[in-house]
Amino acid sequence: MKSLIFKTNKNVTFANMRIDIISVAPDLLESPFNHSIVKRAKDKGLAEIIIHDLRAYGLGNYKQIDDTQFGGGAGMVMMIEPIANCIKKLQSERAYEEIIYMTPDAKTLNQATANTLSLKENILILTGHYKGVDQRIRDKYITKEISIGDYVLTGGELAAAVLVDAIVRLIPGVIGDEQSALTDSFQDNLLSPPVYTRPSQFEGMKVPDVLLSGNFPKIEDWRSDQAYKRTEEIRPDLLDETS
Repeated sequence: MKSLIFKTNKNVTFANMRIDIISVAPDLLESPFNHSIVKRAKDKGLAEIIIHDLRAYGLGNYKQIDDTQFGGGAGMVMMIEPIANCIKKLQSERAYEEIIYMTPDAKTLNQATANTLSLKENILILTGHYKGVDQRIRDKYITKEISIGDYVLTGGELAAAVLVDAIVRLIPGVIGDEQSALTDSFQDNLLSPPVYTRPSQFEGMKVPDVLLSGNFPKIEDWRSDQAYKRTEEIRPDLLDETS
């Protein structure tokens, strides 16, 4: 079996979280997991991400992983045997708290879901392709199904990369200032307030005076007000969820 293992540095002996991903196109995931926050998490030993090539479990000389669908219709379906064999092999090595299937016909990923998943130790993610996977895989093995939006991608790899990034950045120690993640948009069902940096004036546009005042209680009040106003204008549905 060929797996792409994104390891931590030599001085690290364990990871706080392990994420296994089953993929038809594992090379698509090399870049997202070798840069920025996710790479930092791996280097610190806080996350281990291992990609498993589903074709290693394919059937016959041609390593078949898909077939036509019963009942006719366009598009191929990912076969049950290769996926089941891969999942069973991985389950024989560790217990997974969640086995997640990335698919557009599921509940949309939100911050609350990312928060919950960031507390897990072992997660297995199955990425879809073609018309999707045999429904029996979903019925027997999958514990959670996640979509990243109401649109269709060529495969689930990019969706898995989005999910992993959303989860890993929340692991304590990954981001230098942990308060940064806790004050992101959606953490309290509000969008983030506007942010500014130097210079304080640019082409006639000034930073709000309150942010330059040094009065931190007033600054927090301003930020709370702005967060509510932005949410009310852009995403009023988020306010409905809190009512």
